[in-house]
This record gives sequence, C-alpha cells and structure tokens, in this order.
Amino acid sequence: MMDTILNFVKKLIPKKLFKLLQPVYHFLLGYIAALWYGFPSEKMIVLGVTGTTGKTTTIFLIESILKNAGYKTGYVTTAMFSDGEREWLNDKKMTMVGRFLLQKLLRKMLDNGCQVAIVETTSEGVVQFRHRFINYDKLLFTGIFPEHIESHGSFENYKMAKGKLFAHLENCRPKNINSCPVKSATDHRASKLEKTIIVNHDDAYANYFLDFWADKKIQYGEKNDTQIEMLVAKDITSRADGISFSIDGVKIDMQIVGRFNVGNALAAAAVASSFDISMEKIKAGLEKIQGIPGRLEKIDAGQNFMVIVDYAFEPNAVAKLYETVKNIVHNKIIHVLGSTGGGRDKARRPKLGKLADENADFVIVTNEDPYDEDPMQIIAEVAAAVEKKKEQESFWKILDRREAIQKALSLAQANDIVLVTGKGSEQAMCVADGKKIFWDDRTVIREELAKLK
Repeated sequence: MMDTILNFVKKLIPKKLFKLLQPVYHFLLGYIAALWYGFPSEKMIVLGVTGTTGKTTTIFLIESILKNAGYKTGYVTTAMFSDGEREWLNDKKMTMVGRFLLQKLLRKMLDNGCQVAIVETTSEGVVQFRHRFINYDKLLFTGIFPEHIESHGSFENYKMAKGKLFAHLENCRPKNINSCPVKSATDHRASKLEKTIIVNHDDAYANYFLDFWADKKIQYGEKNDTQIEMLVAKDITSRADGISFSIDGVKIDMQIVGRFNVGNALAAAAVASSFDISMEKIKAGLEKIQGIPGRLEKIDAGQNFMVIVDYAFEPNAVAKLYETVKNIVHNKIIHVLGSTGGGRDKARRPKLGKLADENADFVIVTNEDPYDEDPMQIIAEVAAAVEKKKEQESFWKILDRREAIQKALSLAQANDIVLVTGKGSEQAMCVADGKKIFWDDRTVIREELAKLK
C-alpha cells in the first residue's frame, strides 16, 4: 500500500527533477520501509550474499545446512522466497525486491520465529539503497566478472557497487543475539555476534573485498593457499548424477550436477563454519539437496529425451552449463536461447550466439525479456554469431518463445538434450511499456510435451 502511494507520488515529480533527487528518494524510501515494519533485521542474524553468479544456488545450500543444524531460516532469492513457514516462487522479476516488500518479508520471517534471514543482495539494489537499514551480520562474496556494464557505466563501477555493501557492514550496529538454535530453559545469555566477511579466495578480486573491515574474515576455494587458513575442496569428481569432493577430510556426495557447484557448496560450507556448525552436519545438509528451481532443472514427462531448464544468461554461466551438459551421455544438444533487452549488457549477445554455435547441434534463438527494445533486433544480434550452422537446417530465429520451444521438442529424438536457458524458474516476461506477462519456461515445456503424447 505504502509502496503504491510513493510510486504514485514519484510519477508526479518531473523526470529531470526526480533524477537529481533520486539518491535522496531511495535513501528515504529505505528508511520509511524499515520504520514501517519495525526494523526487523535488528532482531535476526542477517546474511547478505552477493556475486555475479551462484548466489541463488548457494543460498539454497546454506538454508539446507542451517535447517539441518536446527536453525529456522528465511530467504529472498532470484528464484524463490521463504518466510520460514512457506516457500513460493519469486514472481517479481527482481532479484533484490523493492524496499517495502523486502522489509515486509524480513518482518514475516521474524514473526515466524526465524533466527536467520538470507538476502540475495545485488549491485543494482545497493545503488538504490535497498541494503540500507538492513543490519547485516555476515556477507558472502561468491565471485565477480563483467555484468550490468551499461547500467553501472563500467566494470569498476559494478565492482565498487558491490564494495559499498561491504563498506556498509562497518556501519551495522553490533547485535547481542544467542546464535545457538537450541536454547536451554535456564540459559538466556546472549553473545555479541561477530561481523563476518566470507570471500571466494579463487576470485581475482578477493583481496578487494577482504580489505573491508570485519570482526572476522573467512576464505574458501579450490586453490589451496598454505599461507592462510581457509576451507579447501579436494578430491573433486563430477558425475552424470552429481558431484563429490572432500572438505577437511570429510567426503561429500551431492545429488546436484555441475562441476561449478563445488564452489557453491564450498561457499555454503564456509558460511556454516561461521556458525560453528560441524562438518558432519554440513555434509548432511549438502547431501539432502536434490535440485534447485530453474537451475539445471530437468523436466520429465516420460519422454525419451532430456529437457533441462536453466537460468544462465551470462556467457561465463552458459559456458559452465555446457561443460556440465557434455558430461551427460547424449546424442544431440538442442539449445533454445535469447538475450535480455532494455540495454542490459548488449555485448553479451554475440557471445551467447557464438557459445551456442560451437556447442549445440541445433540452435533456436528466440525472445526472452525484450523490455522496450525490438525483440527481433535482439534475436538478430544473438543470431549474427551463429556462423557454422545453416539457417532452417540446424539454426532458427523464432520470435514466439512457445513456438521456439515447440520446435526444439519436435526436433528431439531419443537420448537428445533440449536445453532452454535464460529464464529458469522466472514467472514473467518483461515487454514494452513496463508490462509483464506471465511466463514459466517449465510450465510451457510440460504443456508442449503433453501434446507430443
């Protein structure tokens, strides 16, 4: 209600004037939202997770470990929300939602008895002060590479936006909260929570984030640095049905596929170590996860080929996805992909086309989230890099995303893999004039598979 009123007021302000007032507007909106919901982050342990990729998967892994260790946890992610009592799909087409909804979710978590709130925190959210008036206790940096360059102006600005989140930690007031999930009837003592930074040591910009103040700093990675104390993954094996590795001599067999998920699991383990959770409980929590919504999610309707839906839309993420898919025994790969409009990282469009050209047997370029851009122009820019394939024989440009999926499924034969990327479990497609139309790749695929029977 309050958000609606403020958005109405915002429209009344001339655009040029609003642009000048924008920083003040975002700051005040953040404060009003926190005040409206009673500053809920002051009464829970709050973990912020940031990075270019891997955030959502890592949060699911963290939540599983914490739950296994006895913590009640809520979270806000690109894929889903949880208030500690129920989970539901994120239908807002935003990773870090608006201030009022974010504070409302935190309030609901607190009211439901959550001890921990996990917030997927983006650079865009930081620029718009959505992180302000959230009292973070722990921050996880998963890694960074170029993204949102048009929005931020440069990679350096993108990195610095994430850095502002870490600078914010020093201004977050200390909390005295009993972080133990099981309190005895007689022990009501509370201890001061350490403000903690957890950083991917393997990332080229690890030191930038480690330079920010914190009571405690934890590093993790696959490249063991004997000069520092850190969590290290060893004996890594990638299988068609999962991944295996060891941490501190404890072997972990996970049911999710993808070599890159070792890094996500290690990040989750590093966060768990900041809660003093034993490696045995970390192992149990990680091994319980069977899949992440919209992340390498298999759609099985009894067909004799595999269909995989994945959120990957950035070239590095798509390249890692191909590495994983190629480990699965298959005949042909049929890839349905597009690229986002609205001026979002136009430079990645030909890169995506080139990756599909080099790794898939059939390529179908289609509409994704055009916003106010001409969707056929976006498709043309992705398709321009598909040079090895002959159009209408192994390569198609199809505007309608449902029709593109239909085409991919009609091409699939026994033991093929149909790969549909770019949206994952998202619940909407963003089109012109700020409109959103309901869309779920997984629902559409199930509907089209049913027609093939």
